[in-house]
Amino acid sequence: MVFLSRGTQTPGLRQEGAADPIPFFSQARTFDRLWPDIGARVEGVFDNGKFSHGRQVAEFERSLADYTGARFAVGVNSGTDALVLLLRAAGLRPGDEVIVPVYSFVATATSVVLAGGRPVFADVDPVSYALDPAEVDRVAGPRTRFVLPAHLFCQMADMAALSEVAERRGLTVLEDSAEGIGMRQRGVHAGLHGAGGVLSFFPSKTLGALGDAGAVLTDDPRIAELVSGLRHHGRFGRTIDNFPGIATETGLAGTNSKMDDIQAAVLSAKLTCLDADIARRAELAAAYRQQLAGAPGVVRLPEIADTAPDSAGVWYVFLIEVEHRDELVAHLDRCGIGTESYYPVPFHLQPCFAGHGHRRGDFPRAEAASERAVALPLYPDLTLGQLDRVCAAISDFGARRCA
Repeated sequence: MVFLSRGTQTPGLRQEGAADPIPFFSQARTFDRLWPDIGARVEGVFDNGKFSHGRQVAEFERSLADYTGARFAVGVNSGTDALVLLLRAAGLRPGDEVIVPVYSFVATATSVVLAGGRPVFADVDPVSYALDPAEVDRVAGPRTRFVLPAHLFCQMADMAALSEVAERRGLTVLEDSAEGIGMRQRGVHAGLHGAGGVLSFFPSKTLGALGDAGAVLTDDPRIAELVSGLRHHGRFGRTIDNFPGIATETGLAGTNSKMDDIQAAVLSAKLTCLDADIARRAELAAAYRQQLAGAPGVVRLPEIADTAPDSAGVWYVFLIEVEHRDELVAHLDRCGIGTESYYPVPFHLQPCFAGHGHRRGDFPRAEAASERAVALPLYPDLTLGQLDRVCAAISDFGARRCA
């Protein structure tokens, strides 16, 4: 069956020129390069006739487990679903408290609510932007049962210190490692330092799909079994690539969070070049650091805090802190350069968490980051020429502000 073909040039994609816009994220060239492999895998989905929870999902789960070193990798519909199902499988009970960083993507906290728990906020480390172990120790209470650090931007939280606090406090460690593909700390991949973790394959992630997809990583067979059942309406036994599995008894009240085979096909193809993509991201980050060092108006550049042996950060996002962040964003937009502000409203100031009773000033480190942090374009398709334009525009803005 001939389903898809892709020429050497994407329809509607202009050739790069000096005035062409620089998107915050693009993977058009990547898909052009990988299309023969992706197309063949997608053809296999159509030939098999099962478009969700089929053979491509099973193959991707095996490859992902091999890459991360996880005993089990369970594919689901999104990174958010992965968090909800992991929390449920790890034994979260209604009303249990889960300590989360107050500065992260909102799903870190809302997943706790969706799973039936109550998020408790803690401030972050100013260098890694990750959950501060000392703050976990401070806010943990008698109803606290879990701690859920998030690995953000380019590195992991301090898992050794967090694990020590958790053990002393009797807490279970789970990881929002949605951004953490390829990150390792002391030889252990993100998501495998506690009872389990998650990955997101949202298109802009280091390993991105064509739409939403996610996975749970764990070495615990019980958690893997529960997540596998919960993603398929609470059905257990053989479900992947099994049409009769729809009649299987329902053991738990689950949900429909099966991974689509087309997303698994795309991810399997892209996984083969993930290490090369990570190396390219590191090259781009080094160029940013070199050109922006000492740039006027730049408060700080990102730095990898953990330099322990067998530890590795991954440049998913290149985040800088600048004075007059919103004015810089507007300036770059006028120059045709896309950016993303991470995260302008910390959890304690979000309307959905107004009932927690916090106010501005309660989490000063998170608030400082939310007012100054901006992410610059960083993806394998970005050229060094485009990066030069971004840096020149930032330097020009800073010089004008200082004039």
